[in-house]
Amino acid sequence: MPSTNPTTRSRTASPALVLIAILTTQLMIVLDATIVNVALPDIQRALGFTPTGLSWVLNAYTLAFGGLLLLGARAGDLLGRRRMLLVGVGLFVLASFVGGFAQSPGQLLTARTVQGIGAALAAPSGLALLIGRFPEGRERARALGYFSAVSVGGAAVGLIAGGILTEYVSWRWVLFVNVPIGIALIFVARMALTETPRHPGRFDIAGAATATVGMTSLVYGFVRAATEGWSDTEAVTAFVTATVLLAAFIAIELRVSAPITPLRLFADRTRASALAGRVLLVAAMFGMFFYLTQILQDVYGYTPLVTGLAFLPLTVMLFVMSRISAGLMERVGMRTLMVGGLTISTVGILLLTRLTVDSSYVAVLVPLLLFGTGNGLAFVPLTAAGLVGVEPRDAGAASGLVNVAQQVGGSVGLAVLVTVGAAGARHAHPTGSTPAEVAQHAFVAGADRAFLVSALLLAATVVLLAVATPSLRQERVRRLARAIDEELEAELELAEAVTVD
Repeated sequence: MPSTNPTTRSRTASPALVLIAILTTQLMIVLDATIVNVALPDIQRALGFTPTGLSWVLNAYTLAFGGLLLLGARAGDLLGRRRMLLVGVGLFVLASFVGGFAQSPGQLLTARTVQGIGAALAAPSGLALLIGRFPEGRERARALGYFSAVSVGGAAVGLIAGGILTEYVSWRWVLFVNVPIGIALIFVARMALTETPRHPGRFDIAGAATATVGMTSLVYGFVRAATEGWSDTEAVTAFVTATVLLAAFIAIELRVSAPITPLRLFADRTRASALAGRVLLVAAMFGMFFYLTQILQDVYGYTPLVTGLAFLPLTVMLFVMSRISAGLMERVGMRTLMVGGLTISTVGILLLTRLTVDSSYVAVLVPLLLFGTGNGLAFVPLTAAGLVGVEPRDAGAASGLVNVAQQVGGSVGLAVLVTVGAAGARHAHPTGSTPAEVAQHAFVAGADRAFLVSALLLAATVVLLAVATPSLRQERVRRLARAIDEELEAELELAEAVTVD
């Protein structure tokens, strides 16, 4: 009689079932960062968000996700990765269900925060389980290729799915859709995935808490200043709190024996500049999505579905050019691709500053194509540069930092750009014959100002990478590849040990 023990079943599960479980987890997490974008105007009208407060629908998720991601990875190491993936998906599903019934901004933001916590627990364990399950060579390369495709393509799926659900059902279904998918995923994951052994160690709770609350206070300070001014007591208090907590975070990481963020990872100039560049790049990208979504719907009158489709050229170029970039990296060098790609992205964002209330879709399409092309060229080498010279013992933390930089950059960048956009709208010259037209002109004027600052962030990224990053050509790229292979081999040995047990 066959055993019904979940661990036994997971050992005999087909590789296809394992891959389905892990890829579905990644798709659900990545998709949720963009599926809400197209629904933002409907959410604002339904729940009464202020224009600046609306940014928290995105920030609540990304702050919790980014702030707790490294803690989630540590939890997988200490408590078991399969267990943490299931707990994370369970939290994600529960928060999606509750959030779909939200009747106020506070209820929705609470649900989005819990979604982010669930994602932080599930995401790192999913990737680690994938690496451990597929042996090095063709199988692992194919599995990682699928994983990368889902990570990149999930953005497009989210935008289009969000448009379809918002237009034909309700904005609430951008949350409800996770429930049946997540429940099915839990059953599949229980059958397909192998549990990893627990390891002794400590949780850096103090480091995770000070980092997450500190970044949240920083974002709140910017958003509050956008509506109440820089002298507002709450805004000033938030900035002071953020400064104190982030300083405390650094002090904690220097003192504890098992820091959630080993600060020695920032000692390498190439890695540090790549992480900083990622923060600035994602900051510009989040601001572009936030403002352009509202311009397309509230100013140009696009439906949610058409809005989602309007972003498709960007994602197509991002996917295509990232494939090309991976092949070019060893031949032309990381720095050349990063600097060249982000220069193209900067031009794309600059063109968005010329948008008016009467612009055609062509005025949007050309910047999207340029932005997708530039980011596609830059993302792969930017990620690789963030892992240059990493010792095997720090490989997990270094890869986690790449993801943290992306989430935190998006949150802080969006807060800054919302502040800039609000100021631009307030000082815009009144134009139009009706209050609605005046409001539209003011919003576009504020968005143009935010696009300009986004372009400046990208230009700063270009300068930073050109100056601080050495020309990493074939030998360093090969060394990087060997370092990554060593980490993958360690993960494989761990998986084999579990199987033997």
